[in-house]
Amino acid sequence: MPVFQLTSRVSFPPPEYADKSGLLAMGGDLKPERILAAYKMGIFPWFDDSSPYLWWSPDPRAVLFIKDFHIPKSLKKTIKKQKFSVSLDRDFELVIRMCADVRIKNNQETWITEEMAEAYIKLYKAGYAHSVEVWNNNKIAGGLYGVSIGNVFYGESMFTLESDASKTGFVYLVKQLEKWEFPMIDCQVKTDNLKRFGAKEIPRRFFLTYLEELADEGNLPPGRWTFDKSLEVI
Repeated sequence: MPVFQLTSRVSFPPPEYADKSGLLAMGGDLKPERILAAYKMGIFPWFDDSSPYLWWSPDPRAVLFIKDFHIPKSLKKTIKKQKFSVSLDRDFELVIRMCADVRIKNNQETWITEEMAEAYIKLYKAGYAHSVEVWNNNKIAGGLYGVSIGNVFYGESMFTLESDASKTGFVYLVKQLEKWEFPMIDCQVKTDNLKRFGAKEIPRRFFLTYLEELADEGNLPPGRWTFDKSLEVI
């Protein structure tokens, strides 16, 4: 399949036109309206400093249906110890930059370029991107971020400086999304870490059907998130 060249017009070819790797298109820009339009179609940006903007829609797609969410026993023990405190949207910029910095320090490639970070900070300010921060004695220990459109949360990246920190934050997020009646988290691609929580791969065509039902209308308007005071995690 050909890789499509995007123009200044905010539009994408159908996701079904992606090649076997999931690559659909290149070019365009990282304006909030384009990124939001991409997510609604099951497309996301993923590239590095050495490449142009690349847009992907893999098949199969990794998702976590919240009804299938499972907390590993060892992680439950960590959470019960109350070692960490967890916040929502307290410091989005810190989280996204730590997601990049930790990968770089671990000699891993990162798709969170400066342009990408600035684009998602704009989405945060517009109320669509959200972060989870995990603290130990008021020091950052881990975190994650993603995008929310309608009743779908699109996970992007996480980092951890202490064992189980980001996993603890993920549990808090899923439990809050469950309370807000979000049925699904888009995990994009499969990882062993997410599989332990109950994530699985589904055909892209099924994923796109879910998006048609869930991405247009949501229970929450765009804006800053906070955890419910009555949230029960375990």
